[in-house]
Amino acid sequence: MKRRFARSHRWHHAQSIDELAAMARQRLPAFAWEYVSAGAEDERTLADNRHAFQRWQWRPRTLVDLSETDSRATLLGRDCAMPLAIAPTGYNGMLWRDADIALARAAQRHDVPFTLSTVSCNSLEEVAAAVPEGRLWFQLYPLRDKQATRDLIERARAANTEALVITTDAVVLGRREWDSRSYLSPRRLTPGHTLDALCHPRWAAQALWPDSLPTLGNLLKYLPAGQHSAASAATYIGQQMASDLTWDTLTEIRRHWSGKLIVKGILGAEDARRCQQLGADGIVVTNHGGRQLDDSPASLDCLPAIVDAVGQELEILLDSGIRRGSDIAKALALGAHGVLSGRATLYGLAVGGEAGAAHALTLLHEQLHNTLALLGRPRLAQLDRDCLSPSPQLSPSGAPATATAQPATGDLP
Repeated sequence: MKRRFARSHRWHHAQSIDELAAMARQRLPAFAWEYVSAGAEDERTLADNRHAFQRWQWRPRTLVDLSETDSRATLLGRDCAMPLAIAPTGYNGMLWRDADIALARAAQRHDVPFTLSTVSCNSLEEVAAAVPEGRLWFQLYPLRDKQATRDLIERARAANTEALVITTDAVVLGRREWDSRSYLSPRRLTPGHTLDALCHPRWAAQALWPDSLPTLGNLLKYLPAGQHSAASAATYIGQQMASDLTWDTLTEIRRHWSGKLIVKGILGAEDARRCQQLGADGIVVTNHGGRQLDDSPASLDCLPAIVDAVGQELEILLDSGIRRGSDIAKALALGAHGVLSGRATLYGLAVGGEAGAAHALTLLHEQLHNTLALLGRPRLAQLDRDCLSPSPQLSPSGAPATATAQPATGDLP
């Protein structure tokens, strides 16, 4: 019998994140799928984020007491069920109504943090009110309008946000060509994509608010009166991205924000050191999911050198390419304290809302437990570089692999 994923939208049938992705692709109109899944230009970095995990093989131990396998971790000084936070993702309302609230609730159910994007469809205030006991992080795009930026920071403080996450690698948006082909102009679909959307009535019934694409909740108060549509919000954020974002900007934000500060968009040890010097609490090693600069290195390949440089001073999170619990384990073995995952929970959300997103987290959690047991390291603290060997087929450098894993040196591998 030919192997194939379940031909249904029943999220609970999915055995993996890839199967949830296949279900999401069936359920969503093409424009929404491309927004979630597309990468920049030729999508080489998008693909390499996954290949990077395949470049490492496990070195399992046997005859180990596995009666207690524990994947609990600490992120930003607080316990959580596993070393993962949901990554910030924007325009989620095109997948499911009140998507950001659904993701926050799924995160709370699994005892992990949720990161709300500046370009979320639900506002900070809505999410904080809907999930008052959840761990809420807020991702900030610094804007040209400095007063709006300061106001967003104050709103995050008022919402009892645990951490402010500053995205530094999207001042200029990457050329996501497959996504762009869906539109004649911002938020105006081509006739073909409009017709395709009409052929997805179940999606339309769940996603449209009530008869159009959702707008961006965090930005409504900054838009001109009567211009609160999705197109107006998209135009606003496109014009307002701060092209003058520099280390001085980060220093100023650090002065205004007394809570936990995470800098997202780091791929080199030198930038990681500067984050530590300005007083950041953590960094996210990421290439923005392969959506910005194509042919930038895979996030995982950059991780060891950054860990060697600042791993004792900063909390290091890895983002981009997480699809299995074993990916989480490999990131920790190479020195990360935890990971961010965005697309994985979006695939579940697109199929089943809060329940689908929670199922994605369940899959990752169960797979992480299984990996720890099969590896013979039942505690997260036992994960280190001795657990790994470069794959004989695909070494991190692309050259023939050696027999044992070596600590990375220098800035970028």
